[in-house]
Amino acid sequence: MRIALAAVLFCFGVWQASGGLWIQAKAWLAQVLIAHAWSRTLAGETRAKPWPWADTWPVARLSVPRLGIERYVLAGAHGASLAFGPGHAAETVLPGLPGNSMIGGHRDTHLAFAGDLTPGDHILVERTDGRSVSYRVETTLVLDRRDVWIANQHGASRLTLVTCYPLDAWRAGGDQRYAVVALQLPG
Repeated sequence: MRIALAAVLFCFGVWQASGGLWIQAKAWLAQVLIAHAWSRTLAGETRAKPWPWADTWPVARLSVPRLGIERYVLAGAHGASLAFGPGHAAETVLPGLPGNSMIGGHRDTHLAFAGDLTPGDHILVERTDGRSVSYRVETTLVLDRRDVWIANQHGASRLTLVTCYPLDAWRAGGDQRYAVVALQLPG
């Protein structure tokens, strides 16, 4: 009986661990395929899909030099996109344009670094035209998920990164969001 119970518990543990590893593996592989689509985008292809059945495409490359972070940003901040990378909210401007460019992502994969950003950090965003835009982190905020004012388009040109909060929660979702607000630097 003990051996059967141990075998069942072992199988359950392997099943649970493989689920977590699958999420990380899918996120990593997607970024490789998206990087290839990004190269095609910079070469002039419009809406270069990372895989044939994709309903999204890369719209920017985001990097944080201090943290050694590089992420490809996808069109759309919906569940299908966010499973594979951070997503640009379609109702906001693209990076480098006047207004507020919002990028959302999961706290346990592509935007896991958001909690490590501090005021003064630089964020670089390469656009589809090859131009790079620089931002400086001004503040971080914890918001209620219904605080839609964070998406306002008036005011200084800025980049807003948004993910779920608390950052170390075991369960997905929740009522709070963590936002990083970075102002565009001249140049």
